[in-house]
Amino acid sequence: MRLSCALLLLAALLAPAPLRADVPWAFHGPKTSAPEPGRLVMFVGVDISGSFMNAKNFDDSIHFLARYIYAHLNGFGGMEIPHSLFVGSIGGVQKDEAKTLYPIQAFQNRNIEQIEAQLMTIFPKKKRNPFTDFNAFFSQVADMVEAKKLILKPLSIVLITDGKPDLGGESRSEKFRSIKLRPLENLSRNITVRILYTDAVTGKSWRDEVPRKRVKIWTQDAVVMTEWDDPKLLEPNRPFYMQKKFFAWVKDNVDFQPRLRRVD
Repeated sequence: MRLSCALLLLAALLAPAPLRADVPWAFHGPKTSAPEPGRLVMFVGVDISGSFMNAKNFDDSIHFLARYIYAHLNGFGGMEIPHSLFVGSIGGVQKDEAKTLYPIQAFQNRNIEQIEAQLMTIFPKKKRNPFTDFNAFFSQVADMVEAKKLILKPLSIVLITDGKPDLGGESRSEKFRSIKLRPLENLSRNITVRILYTDAVTGKSWRDEVPRKRVKIWTQDAVVMTEWDDPKLLEPNRPFYMQKKFFAWVKDNVDFQPRLRRVD
Protein backbone atom coordinates (compact mmCIF):
# COMPACT_ATOMS: atom_id res chain seq x y z
CA MET A 1 0.00 0.00 0.00
CA ARG A 2 2.81 2.37 0.94
CA LEU A 3 4.64 1.48 -2.25
CA SER A 4 1.56 2.30 -4.33
CA CYS A 5 1.14 5.68 -2.63
CA ALA A 6 4.81 6.48 -3.16
CA LEU A 7 4.57 5.62 -6.86
CA LEU A 8 1.46 7.80 -7.26
CA LEU A 9 3.20 10.71 -5.53
CA LEU A 10 6.28 10.31 -7.72
CA ALA A 11 4.12 10.24 -10.86
CA ALA A 12 2.35 13.43 -9.79
CA LEU A 13 5.64 15.22 -9.18
CA LEU A 14 7.02 14.19 -12.57
CA ALA A 15 3.84 15.07 -14.50
CA PRO A 16 4.03 18.24 -16.67
CA ALA A 17 2.40 21.37 -15.33
CA PRO A 18 -1.15 22.02 -16.63
CA LEU A 19 -1.32 24.23 -19.68
CA ARG A 20 -2.74 27.70 -19.28
CA ALA A 21 -5.75 28.27 -21.47
CA ASP A 22 -4.71 31.86 -22.16
CA VAL A 23 -1.19 31.07 -23.39
CA PRO A 24 -1.36 29.79 -26.98
CA TRP A 25 2.28 28.77 -27.32
CA ALA A 26 1.84 26.35 -24.40
CA PHE A 27 -0.05 24.03 -26.74
CA HIS A 28 2.78 23.60 -29.23
CA GLY A 29 5.21 21.63 -27.11
CA PRO A 30 8.39 22.50 -25.23
CA LYS A 31 10.28 23.60 -28.36
CA THR A 32 7.96 26.61 -28.83
CA SER A 33 8.80 29.56 -26.61
CA ALA A 34 6.89 32.72 -25.82
CA PRO A 35 7.45 35.69 -28.17
CA GLU A 36 10.32 37.96 -27.17
CA PRO A 37 9.81 41.66 -26.38
CA GLY A 38 10.54 44.05 -29.22
CA ARG A 39 11.98 47.57 -29.19
CA LEU A 40 8.66 49.38 -28.74
CA VAL A 41 8.29 51.72 -25.77
CA MET A 42 4.67 52.38 -24.81
CA PHE A 43 3.21 55.13 -22.66
CA VAL A 44 -0.49 55.12 -21.78
CA GLY A 45 -2.14 58.22 -20.36
CA VAL A 46 -5.68 58.12 -18.96
CA ASP A 47 -7.68 61.33 -18.67
CA ILE A 48 -8.89 61.69 -15.07
CA SER A 49 -10.56 65.06 -15.48
CA GLY A 50 -14.16 65.21 -14.37
CA SER A 51 -15.38 65.89 -17.90
CA PHE A 52 -14.05 62.55 -19.16
CA MET A 53 -14.50 60.39 -16.05
CA ASN A 54 -18.13 61.48 -15.78
CA ALA A 55 -18.78 60.78 -19.46
CA LYS A 56 -20.35 57.58 -20.71
CA ASN A 57 -17.17 56.28 -22.35
CA PHE A 58 -14.82 56.17 -19.35
CA ASP A 59 -15.80 52.68 -18.16
CA ASP A 60 -15.74 51.36 -21.72
CA SER A 61 -12.25 52.79 -22.21
CA ILE A 62 -10.91 51.00 -19.10
CA HIS A 63 -12.41 47.69 -20.25
CA PHE A 64 -10.79 48.14 -23.66
CA LEU A 65 -7.46 49.28 -22.22
CA ALA A 66 -7.18 46.15 -20.06
CA ARG A 67 -7.51 43.95 -23.15
CA TYR A 68 -5.23 46.19 -25.21
CA ILE A 69 -2.45 46.01 -22.63
CA TYR A 70 -2.93 42.27 -22.13
CA ALA A 71 -2.77 41.59 -25.87
CA HIS A 72 0.42 43.62 -26.28
CA LEU A 73 2.15 42.08 -23.27
CA ASN A 74 1.49 38.60 -24.65
CA GLY A 75 2.05 39.34 -28.33
CA PHE A 76 -1.37 38.06 -29.36
CA GLY A 77 -2.39 38.46 -33.00
CA GLY A 78 1.07 39.63 -33.97
CA MET A 79 0.90 42.67 -31.69
CA GLU A 80 4.37 43.78 -30.66
CA ILE A 81 5.42 43.00 -27.11
CA PRO A 82 6.78 46.25 -25.68
CA HIS A 83 10.29 46.60 -24.36
CA SER A 84 8.88 49.01 -21.77
CA LEU A 85 5.41 50.15 -20.71
CA PHE A 86 4.39 53.03 -18.47
CA VAL A 87 0.83 53.92 -17.47
CA GLY A 88 -0.17 57.21 -15.82
CA SER A 89 -2.83 59.85 -15.65
CA ILE A 90 -3.47 62.97 -17.72
CA GLY A 91 -4.78 65.61 -15.39
CA GLY A 92 -3.93 67.88 -12.54
CA VAL A 93 -5.15 69.87 -9.60
CA GLN A 94 -2.75 72.56 -10.79
CA LYS A 95 -0.78 73.27 -13.96
CA ASP A 96 2.33 71.12 -14.68
CA GLU A 97 1.54 68.70 -11.85
CA ALA A 98 3.63 65.50 -12.01
CA LYS A 99 1.85 62.13 -11.86
CA THR A 100 2.99 58.59 -11.08
CA LEU A 101 3.95 56.44 -14.07
CA TYR A 102 3.34 52.76 -13.31
CA PRO A 103 5.91 50.45 -14.96
CA ILE A 104 5.36 47.31 -17.00
CA GLN A 105 5.78 45.06 -13.95
CA ALA A 106 2.49 46.40 -12.56
CA PHE A 107 0.68 44.61 -15.41
CA GLN A 108 2.81 41.62 -16.33
CA ASN A 109 1.79 38.08 -15.31
CA ARG A 110 -1.83 39.14 -14.83
CA ASN A 111 -4.95 38.10 -16.69
CA ILE A 112 -7.43 40.56 -18.21
CA GLU A 113 -9.57 40.77 -15.09
CA GLN A 114 -6.54 41.46 -12.90
CA ILE A 115 -5.23 44.17 -15.24
CA GLU A 116 -8.68 45.75 -15.31
CA ALA A 117 -8.83 45.72 -11.51
CA GLN A 118 -5.37 47.30 -11.40
CA LEU A 119 -6.51 50.07 -13.74
CA MET A 120 -9.60 50.69 -11.60
CA THR A 121 -7.34 50.99 -8.56
CA ILE A 122 -4.97 53.41 -10.29
CA PHE A 123 -7.80 55.51 -11.75
CA PRO A 124 -10.66 55.48 -9.21
CA LYS A 125 -13.73 57.36 -10.38
CA LYS A 126 -14.06 59.05 -7.00
CA LYS A 127 -10.70 60.80 -7.48
CA ARG A 128 -11.04 63.32 -10.29
CA ASN A 129 -8.84 66.24 -11.29
CA PRO A 130 -10.22 69.64 -12.32
CA PHE A 131 -8.58 69.76 -15.75
CA THR A 132 -6.62 67.91 -18.43
CA ASP A 133 -2.92 68.80 -18.79
CA PHE A 134 -1.42 67.18 -21.88
CA ASN A 135 1.80 69.18 -21.71
CA ALA A 136 2.65 67.93 -18.22
CA PHE A 137 2.18 64.34 -19.40
CA PHE A 138 4.36 64.80 -22.49
CA SER A 139 7.06 66.38 -20.34
CA GLN A 140 7.00 63.37 -18.01
CA VAL A 141 7.24 61.01 -20.97
CA ALA A 142 10.36 62.81 -22.18
CA ASP A 143 11.92 62.74 -18.71
CA MET A 144 11.26 59.01 -18.30
CA VAL A 145 12.64 58.13 -21.75
CA GLU A 146 15.85 60.00 -20.97
CA ALA A 147 16.15 58.64 -17.43
CA LYS A 148 15.65 55.04 -18.58
CA LYS A 149 17.97 55.52 -21.58
CA LEU A 150 15.23 54.57 -24.05
CA ILE A 151 16.14 57.21 -26.62
CA LEU A 152 15.87 56.15 -30.29
CA LYS A 153 13.50 53.26 -29.57
CA PRO A 154 10.09 53.41 -31.33
CA LEU A 155 7.69 55.32 -29.11
CA SER A 156 3.90 54.90 -28.95
CA ILE A 157 1.98 57.28 -26.68
CA VAL A 158 -1.65 56.23 -26.23
CA LEU A 159 -4.01 58.80 -24.72
CA ILE A 160 -7.38 57.65 -23.39
CA THR A 161 -9.24 60.96 -23.44
CA ASP A 162 -11.88 63.05 -25.16
CA GLY A 163 -8.90 65.07 -26.40
CA LYS A 164 -10.24 68.47 -25.34
CA PRO A 165 -7.52 70.68 -23.79
CA ASP A 166 -8.43 72.83 -20.79
CA LEU A 167 -5.36 75.07 -20.81
CA GLY A 168 -3.53 77.39 -23.20
CA GLY A 169 -5.79 80.25 -24.21
CA GLU A 170 -9.32 81.47 -24.65
CA SER A 171 -10.21 80.21 -28.12
CA ARG A 172 -10.38 76.59 -29.22
CA SER A 173 -7.58 77.11 -31.74
CA GLU A 174 -5.30 78.73 -29.13
CA LYS A 175 -5.72 75.76 -26.81
CA PHE A 176 -4.70 73.25 -29.47
CA ARG A 177 -1.83 75.45 -30.68
CA SER A 178 -0.53 75.54 -27.10
CA ILE A 179 -0.15 71.74 -26.90
CA LYS A 180 3.61 71.21 -26.80
CA LEU A 181 5.05 68.13 -28.46
CA ARG A 182 8.51 69.68 -28.57
CA PRO A 183 9.84 67.62 -25.60
CA LEU A 184 9.13 64.47 -27.65
CA GLU A 185 10.67 65.59 -30.94
CA ASN A 186 14.23 64.30 -30.43
CA LEU A 187 13.48 61.14 -28.46
CA SER A 188 13.13 58.85 -31.48
CA ARG A 189 12.79 58.76 -35.24
CA ASN A 190 9.49 56.93 -34.83
CA ILE A 191 7.06 58.63 -32.44
CA THR A 192 3.29 58.29 -32.63
CA VAL A 193 0.72 59.93 -30.35
CA ARG A 194 -2.62 58.13 -30.43
CA ILE A 195 -5.68 59.98 -29.11
CA LEU A 196 -8.54 57.56 -28.49
CA TYR A 197 -12.18 58.20 -27.51
CA THR A 198 -12.30 61.68 -29.04
CA ASP A 199 -14.79 63.07 -31.58
CA ALA A 200 -14.40 63.99 -35.24
CA VAL A 201 -14.02 67.75 -34.69
CA THR A 202 -11.55 67.40 -31.81
CA GLY A 203 -9.57 64.75 -33.67
CA LYS A 204 -9.24 67.06 -36.69
CA SER A 205 -7.93 69.82 -34.43
CA TRP A 206 -5.24 67.48 -33.10
CA ARG A 207 -4.20 66.51 -36.61
CA ASP A 208 -4.36 69.99 -38.17
CA GLU A 209 -3.50 72.47 -35.40
CA VAL A 210 -1.05 70.90 -32.94
CA PRO A 211 2.47 72.09 -33.92
CA ARG A 212 4.99 69.32 -34.63
CA LYS A 213 7.87 68.26 -36.85
CA ARG A 214 8.71 64.60 -36.20
CA VAL A 215 5.75 63.39 -34.15
CA LYS A 216 2.95 61.53 -35.93
CA ILE A 217 -0.62 61.86 -34.67
CA TRP A 218 -3.43 59.35 -34.98
CA THR A 219 -6.92 59.92 -33.59
CA GLN A 220 -9.89 57.63 -33.20
CA ASP A 221 -13.43 58.72 -32.43
CA ALA A 222 -15.35 57.34 -29.47
CA VAL A 223 -18.14 56.06 -31.72
CA VAL A 224 -15.59 53.80 -33.39
CA MET A 225 -13.76 52.81 -30.20
CA THR A 226 -16.94 51.56 -28.53
CA GLU A 227 -17.32 48.92 -31.25
CA TRP A 228 -14.39 46.88 -29.89
CA ASP A 229 -16.65 44.51 -27.93
CA ASP A 230 -19.17 43.95 -30.73
CA PRO A 231 -19.80 40.16 -30.86
CA LYS A 232 -18.85 40.25 -34.52
CA LEU A 233 -15.35 41.39 -33.48
CA LEU A 234 -14.88 39.93 -30.02
CA GLU A 235 -16.51 36.55 -30.47
CA PRO A 236 -18.25 35.06 -27.42
CA ASN A 237 -17.01 31.75 -26.02
CA ARG A 238 -13.73 31.98 -27.93
CA PRO A 239 -10.39 32.16 -26.04
CA PHE A 240 -8.96 35.65 -26.09
CA TYR A 241 -5.74 34.69 -27.85
CA MET A 242 -7.84 33.34 -30.75
CA GLN A 243 -9.74 36.62 -31.28
CA LYS A 244 -8.24 37.31 -34.71
CA LYS A 245 -10.96 39.76 -35.73
CA PHE A 246 -10.40 41.82 -32.59
CA PHE A 247 -6.63 41.95 -33.08
CA ALA A 248 -7.07 42.93 -36.73
CA TRP A 249 -9.48 45.70 -35.65
CA VAL A 250 -6.92 47.00 -33.13
CA LYS A 251 -4.19 47.09 -35.77
CA ASP A 252 -6.42 49.01 -38.21
CA ASN A 253 -8.06 51.41 -35.78
CA VAL A 254 -5.73 51.88 -32.80
CA ASP A 255 -2.18 50.81 -33.69
CA PHE A 256 -2.43 52.21 -37.22
CA GLN A 257 0.73 53.95 -38.44
CA PRO A 258 -0.15 57.41 -39.82
CA ARG A 259 2.09 59.31 -42.18
CA LEU A 260 4.41 61.99 -40.88
CA ARG A 261 3.04 65.48 -41.32
CA ARG A 262 4.64 68.72 -40.26
CA VAL A 263 2.45 71.42 -38.70
CA ASP A 264 4.03 74.85 -38.02
